[in-house]
Amino acid sequence: MVNEYLRYRIPPELREKFLADYTAACEQLRESQVCDGYDLSQCEEEPDCFILRIVWTSTADHLGVFRSSEQFRKFLPLVQPYIPHLEEMRHYAPTSLQWQRAYSK
Repeated sequence: MVNEYLRYRIPPELREKFLADYTAACEQLRESQVCDGYDLSQCEEEPDCFILRIVWTSTADHLGVFRSSEQFRKFLPLVQPYIPHLEEMRHYAPTSLQWQRAYSK
């Protein structure tokens, strides 16, 4: 497993479209065999800042399998307008330092 982090700075006039386009684009992530999840967060202190975390089975699967797939061909046109607003796009391997509180509903 590897986490891909994408940091965006989206100006106010593009925010609504950005969220709508990523909502549509993420349908392609859900269909991919090599994507295990994703989440998008917006900064409370700087609302222009967004971080998208995509969980891939591996960096090689993301770059080789997903990027050569039909899902990627549908995904890319939706997110391409926001590439100029990227500040970071990197893969990170988890370390052993992890914890998350389990909540029951």
